[in-house]
Amino acid sequence: MANQETQQLDEIISSRRTMMTLGGAALAGIFLTGTSKAQSAISDNDVLNFALNLEYLEAQFYNLAAFGVTIDKLPTPIPVSVNGGTAGSVALKPSFAKVPFTNPLNADYAMETAIEEGKHVTFLQGALGTNAVSMPNLDLYTSFNTLAMAAGIGPAFDPFANDAFFLVGAYIFEDVGVTAYHGAAGAITSKDTLGAAAGILAVEAYHAGLIRTALNQLDAGAGTLAGLTQKISATRSKLANPSGTPVDDIGLTTANVTLNGSASLSATTFVDADANSVAFARTPAQILQIVTGGSSTNKGVFFPDGLNGTIK
Repeated sequence: MANQETQQLDEIISSRRTMMTLGGAALAGIFLTGTSKAQSAISDNDVLNFALNLEYLEAQFYNLAAFGVTIDKLPTPIPVSVNGGTAGSVALKPSFAKVPFTNPLNADYAMETAIEEGKHVTFLQGALGTNAVSMPNLDLYTSFNTLAMAAGIGPAFDPFANDAFFLVGAYIFEDVGVTAYHGAAGAITSKDTLGAAAGILAVEAYHAGLIRTALNQLDAGAGTLAGLTQKISATRSKLANPSGTPVDDIGLTTANVTLNGSASLSATTFVDADANSVAFARTPAQILQIVTGGSSTNKGVFFPDGLNGTIK
């Protein structure tokens, strides 16, 4: 890792003594709330609109990181206002600029993922047709600072600052997306809809594996970035499971594995999965707790005014 990035990471980590603890108002009373509609009454369109809210968030993050503009400002704009709805805005730091990538591979990752997340938005909008919701208000500035404090990283975190921070920011989203699609699968009744959701889940899992691999490579055994992923995973799991069980998130670390009865070997945890190597699944209520920072009203952090649609 470049010296400048190492210094920035060290500064963030060393500032933990000034952070707020999980006892803050938004994060102290963490509990799982139900959605505004009974699970038995949730339709396929409700599930797809829930996914569309999350895809708006991811598409905006990656396109801003790679191209420096929101998806509605791309050369071929992706609509954020549909079916007569009013689109929200994206909150960014006052001096926002796209990520100044120094590694061409990381820049390529960002661009490819940005394009794919944009396609997820347009695909879901098309599948929903007149039922699609517009983009809600999103926050890609104070949201990261809030989660950084909650995770014990420090009082501030800017995922657009450099390659390393971008990868850590992407890490926040991708595993959540995988668990969201997996968890929602049981509520989908149409085989066609379920197949489409499974296809998107697979792409999100590709993204998650790529991000974990890139973080591990950039960390180069130092353990600094791995440590950040462990803090983020622990925070996501705590938000989703305030009782403490089960633990449904694993950060980058090393573990001893035995292959075909041979001696134990050290391996990196590239896959965020349970003991059976099955991807973790989270309910919509658990996902809402993560993306809104444990808010009792499901409003806050990345979705300051909540999500659009029935599941919110």
